[in-house]
Amino acid sequence: MSDVLSGELDGLVAIVTGGASGIGLATAKLLRDRGASVAVFDRTTTDEPGIESYPCDITDDAEVAASIARVAETHGRIDIVVNNAGIGASGTVEENDISEWQRVFDVNVFGIVRVSRAAMPWLKLSPHGSIVNTCSVVADTGLVNRALYGASKGAVASLTRAMAVDGLANNVRVNAVAPGTADTPWVGRLLNDAEDPDVARAALVARQPIGRLITADEIAYGIAYLASPLAGSTTGTLLPIDGGLHSLR
Repeated sequence: MSDVLSGELDGLVAIVTGGASGIGLATAKLLRDRGASVAVFDRTTTDEPGIESYPCDITDDAEVAASIARVAETHGRIDIVVNNAGIGASGTVEENDISEWQRVFDVNVFGIVRVSRAAMPWLKLSPHGSIVNTCSVVADTGLVNRALYGASKGAVASLTRAMAVDGLANNVRVNAVAPGTADTPWVGRLLNDAEDPDVARAALVARQPIGRLITADEIAYGIAYLASPLAGSTTGTLLPIDGGLHSLR
């Protein structure tokens, strides 16, 4: 993916969680292409050239702390954290037991807390400290059978704004992207599990005002914008990348 802003992030060090596939990998590649040194935290490793791969389970405090320490030791700095790792969930409020609610929040919300907290001492030292969280359109839009997922992403939205105001004192910007339905491996697995995958895909496409799913590259561009020093006055923002799902009818 060519980019006119190649070199924009020269000298900066970025961490992308959930960066071995989908939105995370697209983001890691774009940040790399713009000049950043990029470390991916994921339970699955990636052999993408020019990207460091750190096996890391973001639900494990010790693994997160150790991985952050390794990045800091290797590079001497951390400037950007992209909290992209997340898992999905389907069902109404009564269709998932409490253990499933806890599992989803442990990844989607507490994972952001663990990684951000461990990286914060380094971000505070950076002249361009930036955190970008992956939220979702469901944080503000009620969709059928998304009670658990929507609640977790609603927490991400609130957490993003709270972290942003706390970050002002140390010049650490905190923002989020709020994608609509994206054409990612997770959505692919969801469709494959449907009774009729073609009908299920058509339904997802039909609810997108632009008439198609969002691409991982489109979301990556939004993340890269929010992470960049060129967006130095942007903080506490949730950037919709949803094909108009939230605002258009």
